Amino acid sequence: MKLKGDIALAASNPVIKTEATILTPAKKKLLDAATDIRQNPENVEWAFMARQLVQCTLPHRNPGNVRLWKRQNGNLSLSIVPGTDRDTGKSFGYPYGVIPRLLLFWMVTEAKRTGSRRLELGHSLAQFMHVVGLNADTGGGKRGDAKRLREQMQRLFRAIISFQQTVTDGTRHGQSWLDMQVAPKGELWWDSKHPGQGVLWGSWVQLSEDFFNAIMTSPVPYDMRALRGLKRSPLALDVYAVLNYRAHTTNEPVFLSWELLMKQLGTELGTARNFQIKMVSVLRLVLGFQPNLKVARVRGGIVVHPSRPAIAPRPAKEPSPK
Repeated sequence: MKLKGDIALAASNPVIKTEATILTPAKKKLLDAATDIRQNPENVEWAFMARQLVQCTLPHRNPGNVRLWKRQNGNLSLSIVPGTDRDTGKSFGYPYGVIPRLLLFWMVTEAKRTGSRRLELGHSLAQFMHVVGLNADTGGGKRGDAKRLREQMQRLFRAIISFQQTVTDGTRHGQSWLDMQVAPKGELWWDSKHPGQGVLWGSWVQLSEDFFNAIMTSPVPYDMRALRGLKRSPLALDVYAVLNYRAHTTNEPVFLSWELLMKQLGTELGTARNFQIKMVSVLRLVLGFQPNLKVARVRGGIVVHPSRPAIAPRPAKEPSPK
């Protein structure tokens, strides 16, 4: 299938058209990561995300000092109430941006791998940063990865996340809901000013039973290599997750309007026109990291065709010879 215009990507240059310009180190990393996925699909690094957190995504920007933040997708809504620091009485604030998304991918993947609500974070912040795809060498200021990770961990782990679904049909009218604290227990002993310094006590969090059950119900598989390549943009991570989920859970082409995508992925991203421009740019990037996706831009939105998932299903084990 031929994709329209600026969403079509040349297989020989999946992410960046370098033209006569100098390839920056950041763009080279993107190109190398995308090339690795295309040339070595068997070297997949499994990652998972909860289905509900694909259908409704976290904030892209800080919502600020508001009592509740909400995202709507059809009859399903996601809302977040920030946790409170019991010492100061102040709100931790909302989880937003790239880091909580990377944390959630890691949390769902680790919970699925271990089958346990208790997730071990380790004795070194730098080591954990590497696991989730961040860089401990980005500086110790407030914009450094170590400082931002420590802050966003508090925001995510202490938040209360709610899913609510409204049902209206010929015989029923009502609501179902699930209010969950993400991690009601935990210990964080790291010093973000010295991320490479190991500590005697290991850090850990324990997921609430409801949150654990929610994220373990039909988690969606992804390739961690793509997540690391797309980690500079929360919108790119969301688009990658949504398109892969849609592509391998449908048997026929699905039309997604710009209006629907804006509600699902981020009404805080500006006007409808600005959102469409950003989406076209992000789609080009995402398709470079997922060569199996078949997406066409049409009037008013995009069409997602049934495609192979980001990673192939694990092969079934052959029976042992008798």
